[in-house]
Amino acid sequence: MAAQGYIPSRIYLVYLLIALGAIGVVGRIAYIQFALRDHYEQLSRERTLRYFSIEENRGSIYAADGSLLSASVPSFDVRLDLHPSVIPDEYFLSRVDSLARSLSLLFKDKSPRAYRSALMQARSEGDRYFLLRRGVSYPQLKQLRTFPILDRGRYGGGLIAEQRNVRVKPFRMLAERTIGFDRSDFHVGLEGAYREELEGISGRRLMRRITNNMWVPVNDENEIEPQDGNDIITNIDVNIQDVAEHSLMEHLARHDADHGCAVLMEVSTGYVVAIANLRKKGDGRYEEDYNFAVGESAEPGSTFKLASLMVALEDGRLRLDQTVDTREGVVSFYGRQMKDSHHGGYGRITLQKAFELSSNVGISVAIQEAYAQDPSRFVEGLRRMSLGSPLGLEIPGEGKPLIKGPGEKGWSGLSLPWMSIGYEVAITPLQTLAFYNAVANDGKMVKPLFVREVRRGGQLIREHKPQVINPSICSRETLAQVRGMLEGVVERGTAKQLSNTVYRIAGKTGTAQIASARSGYNKKDYRASFVGYFPAGNPKYSCIVVIDGPREGHIYGAAVAAPVFRDIADKVYATHLEIQDIQDSLPPISGSAPITPGGHTDDLHALCSSLGSTPRVSEHSSPWVVPMTGEKGVEYVPRNVLPGVVPNVTGMNVRDAVYILETLGMSVQLRGKGVVHAQSVAPGSPAQRGQAITLELS
Repeated sequence: MAAQGYIPSRIYLVYLLIALGAIGVVGRIAYIQFALRDHYEQLSRERTLRYFSIEENRGSIYAADGSLLSASVPSFDVRLDLHPSVIPDEYFLSRVDSLARSLSLLFKDKSPRAYRSALMQARSEGDRYFLLRRGVSYPQLKQLRTFPILDRGRYGGGLIAEQRNVRVKPFRMLAERTIGFDRSDFHVGLEGAYREELEGISGRRLMRRITNNMWVPVNDENEIEPQDGNDIITNIDVNIQDVAEHSLMEHLARHDADHGCAVLMEVSTGYVVAIANLRKKGDGRYEEDYNFAVGESAEPGSTFKLASLMVALEDGRLRLDQTVDTREGVVSFYGRQMKDSHHGGYGRITLQKAFELSSNVGISVAIQEAYAQDPSRFVEGLRRMSLGSPLGLEIPGEGKPLIKGPGEKGWSGLSLPWMSIGYEVAITPLQTLAFYNAVANDGKMVKPLFVREVRRGGQLIREHKPQVINPSICSRETLAQVRGMLEGVVERGTAKQLSNTVYRIAGKTGTAQIASARSGYNKKDYRASFVGYFPAGNPKYSCIVVIDGPREGHIYGAAVAAPVFRDIADKVYATHLEIQDIQDSLPPISGSAPITPGGHTDDLHALCSSLGSTPRVSEHSSPWVVPMTGEKGVEYVPRNVLPGVVPNVTGMNVRDAVYILETLGMSVQLRGKGVVHAQSVAPGSPAQRGQAITLELS
């Protein structure tokens, strides 16, 4: 019995160990339950619950008429969950061919066979996150949702669409550099300047994980809705902008130039209506990749002569009617020659004539004589007109102007005469335009503005009103004189080709040699420009055109830059009735008949009769006539058209000129717009069938 009741001590030891283990387990459970409860609850929440950022909608950028220049649109990365647990084998295999054909037709990047192969491989690998395509648009996503298999949605067809917003420019290159872009490390144009306004504030939403790659929203009182960014309303007129860019591109290509810019601005407000910047790429195309108008600070050349004379007129050291000897077009300052573009010079002429003809010798000699003993006075005068200070533009990257003075780095005895004609100074095209705009604006210099309003949800948040930089750059007496000079440049000077418009233009041509850092100035690289305003008698718009590095044909501002100015001004005048001031139009030619292009006699008679006018018609009868003006008014003279002979069609309207020439069997090509002012085949030449003839219009 004693043996049966005996329990070995090792059994007690086992029981003790089990009891201690149980106590340890219970203790650990209690410790976890009470001491580590908060820690593990937090860990659980982090793995199954997470706050996701809700992306806000970035604000849009609009043109002045409400046209969209830049906006955020949804883009989708589309993935497929091809696991058999989502799409049964039988269902998938019966429809994968149809899905592959549909995808091929939609995206047009792969054959149906390639799509089927990719889908089958992803299926065999059990891919639950197969990337089908990135950057899918919303219309494309809508089509995807109708395709076989995918029409069953996410849980029956495996379709997963991840949305993100991308920035698009509906007008593509139009004002591209001014609109700009905003990156984490690089901010350009309005997108960069107004990034805080446009960005808005992101929201947050609590989500719970239900599978490895699937999260669903959880009701949470702390959820924050995103706040969309504000919208920016610019002053850009898309129609004028389009003309500016196309005309600039055409003339850059025509002269094989390196780059150029054009800016149009409202005189009274400083609102920038159009701004184009183009540079030649390696393949010969022109694109916007730098804002030259804002950032390129360089020697302006002859357009700076206006500022030089304004300083001298203000100081009373020069008069426009005083004469200056242009010395056969060559003058030497401290052993360095300065030349006029006109070989032989202009002799002794008035200072106003020297400006109108853009005589380097005339202007530099006059300024040198006036300020040789006191060059600081000249420099102070330039700075007094705000030429040495940045404009403080909204857009980042404004070039720094350089107006040096005596005692400063780079000053020498050559500085004064060379500064007077736009060398040894640096200024951006937009800074030059702001100065000329001040002349048009009765002496008040205003800051160029790109943005008119900031809005949120259509409600006005802030309005950008005109900002005055300098209330008066000069006296009214000086202003009246220089405005007369600028009109004289167009009427009698270097820009006479702009004088045949129905409105008056005032401005200045510029042609500057471009200095190389190593070899100095050369005769190969030039900067051609024209800056001015219109209508001259009641200025509403100012404009500058700068073309760098023209290598084909002409190099002068009058021939290279002025035509772009005219294209822009013509478009503005044609589309803005408010500036068509009769008092500022060119004086009408006296006579009893309206001025019309040449054409068919019966058509012109009918036109004149409808206007209650009776033209004088030459005694020689002809079915074709052109108007000629004389002391007795307007007279229609005959244009004879003979079989087999090229007629003279200059002065005629395009329709009738083309009709006459094509009747003779000639092939007609047109250049420009308006009335025929030149023809490539001389009148009186034999007319041959199929012969090409080009008509220049203006």
